[in-house]
Amino acid sequence: MKTVIASHLDALAGWRAAVDRRVQQLAALLSGSDLLDEAASAQITALRERLASDKLVLAFVAEFSRGKSELINAIFFADAGRRVLPATPGRTTMCPVELRHEPDEPPRLSLLPIETRLRGYSLAELRGRPDSWQHVPLEPRNPQALTQALSAVTRTQRVSVEQATALGFWNAEQPEDNPPQGADDLVEVPAWRHALINYPHPLLEAGLVVIDTPGLNAIGAEPELTLGLLPTAHAVVFVLAADTGVTRTDLAIWREHLGGASLERFVVLNKIDTLVDPLATAEEVAEQIEHQRLVTSNTLQIPLTRVFALSARDALSARVGHDAAAVTASRIPPLERALAQELMPRRHELLVQAAVTVVTQLLAGALHRLTDRRRHTAEQLIELRGLRGKSSGKLARMLDRVEAEAAEFERCTARLAALRSVQMRQLREMTSRLSNDTLRREVALLQGQTSGRPFNIGGKAAFGELLARLRAVLAAAERQADEMRQMLDASFTQLNTEFGFALVVGPVPGLDTYKRELSLIEDNYSRYFGFHQAWRMAQPGFAEQFRRMLLSKLRVIFENAAAELELWSKASSGQIEMQLRERRRGFARRRESLERVQSAAGELELRIAEVQGQEDHLVQLISRIEVLAANAVSAARCAPGEEDLLVDAVVPGSGSAPSGSDGRALPTLTSTLPAAPAMPAAPSPAQLDAPA
Repeated sequence: MKTVIASHLDALAGWRAAVDRRVQQLAALLSGSDLLDEAASAQITALRERLASDKLVLAFVAEFSRGKSELINAIFFADAGRRVLPATPGRTTMCPVELRHEPDEPPRLSLLPIETRLRGYSLAELRGRPDSWQHVPLEPRNPQALTQALSAVTRTQRVSVEQATALGFWNAEQPEDNPPQGADDLVEVPAWRHALINYPHPLLEAGLVVIDTPGLNAIGAEPELTLGLLPTAHAVVFVLAADTGVTRTDLAIWREHLGGASLERFVVLNKIDTLVDPLATAEEVAEQIEHQRLVTSNTLQIPLTRVFALSARDALSARVGHDAAAVTASRIPPLERALAQELMPRRHELLVQAAVTVVTQLLAGALHRLTDRRRHTAEQLIELRGLRGKSSGKLARMLDRVEAEAAEFERCTARLAALRSVQMRQLREMTSRLSNDTLRREVALLQGQTSGRPFNIGGKAAFGELLARLRAVLAAAERQADEMRQMLDASFTQLNTEFGFALVVGPVPGLDTYKRELSLIEDNYSRYFGFHQAWRMAQPGFAEQFRRMLLSKLRVIFENAAAELELWSKASSGQIEMQLRERRRGFARRRESLERVQSAAGELELRIAEVQGQEDHLVQLISRIEVLAANAVSAARCAPGEEDLLVDAVVPGSGSAPSGSDGRALPTLTSTLPAAPAMPAAPSPAQLDAPA
């Protein structure tokens, strides 16, 4: 029994495969026609990797024993016929669990010992250290062995109060949040810091990532969860118990970790089956459930349409038993529809924008180069047709002229070398602003401003100043990039005028996305500089772990911004190399044509026919590229699940007009292609046939 969200994920995966297939077809044609430079190849690679690895991240957050694992089982893994995640009484998930599928790794459970918190390394750093993890092989086709292996995430250990304090699970100033202390003065803490489950489930293979996050202490003690995983999740499902509603600890989690408006938040009142009362009518129970929804909505200040009351246990049981009526009675379908209908279109829109942008840029670059080739071919045709009836002396003079033009053209190499030198210097200055050294200095300055102050007084203001300085760094990099664009634009205009190039400067990539990411970090991290979180920053190792985590998140933002600016610069300089190579080939072809005509009588008409064939090939190639680009854009703009209804426009020379399943002719899709920038006009056939 396939769920709504499973159907949407399948449709999105099929759509991504369809777009990737058409992008690959366009890339193969461009590569085979020598129309891809290094920057364009990097764009295609990045787009195809994004289409292949795009993830939808759903985080489930709650206090212990709210039924998160059962809800995950019911929504995603009911087709296994049993519980995949441990969710029986007394077997609560004790550490954050991340379920995903990485095809390059074997099915396995990877467990990070809780003691690694004492080393000060963040989760991001430890992900790249396999020796820090304990790995348990999984047998996906053996449900009993799978369940037994995954039960390891419920494991705990007993430690002293001193160890619990160092690990972040004990705070003498907030005793109400501490775990109970046994007669032996020991307390129970999770055995693991984090668990990664690499599992070949169809939904995970389609790009779903599920994060199961247990308990307030587990969340608060691990900066990476609140600063990394939760803010980057596409949606957070906050699970409460229907009988208790929003408890004090639930409210603490919501306010401290989920209160940011930037998060897509859904609230679930689970275990409505516990509200069934033999002394109350069904209508009275329904009224009580709706009252709990309304109270929860008002308490958390979230729209009532984002609050769902359901029974995950009943939903899982109904799905395992293939009872559609019982699934409806569990009230889980409305939550699944909300997750699917509100999240999938946004993921689709972002991928559409990325695909259309890349395809349009590839088309524009290819048309520029092909128009330049046609111009060179036209010059050859005019030159060769002008030789009809001319003497050998005329041929010699034309050869001399070609040599002179080639020598004149080579004068541009010195100008190009100077231009490259200036561009590289500007690029180094621009990217140096976004370097790791800059970030380390800024974070060290923050650390110096906040360390040693009681209760971290002034820390929030210092953190805000840090983010303001980093936004200013991005703005300065943007200004430098615009100065480079102006310099390149002026230089390209001169080169185009003097040497016949067709160089065009692309628009400078905006860094607004990275500024928004800094604002998101500020919203989610600044709470650690408030009075209520000051005790966490005072814990041994927590401040250092926070610094490492903050630095790693900022490094990703700045490295991505620098890479985008560098790719833009490389795209601008790459077209110079390609057009320089094309012009030299053009001179070589003209020289070869004249020499062959000079050496053999009757060669002239043959050479004219050859060059005319090259012109015809270029015209057909332009048409083929436009059609493949239109097909790629059409596939990107269609809705997931409708890619099978698309009919690709036929590439010229590849066959008959497209038709539907009933044999009727169907319209082509070239009308969907965005308008490409204006290109320099190549001579028409009539102009080429005119007498010299």
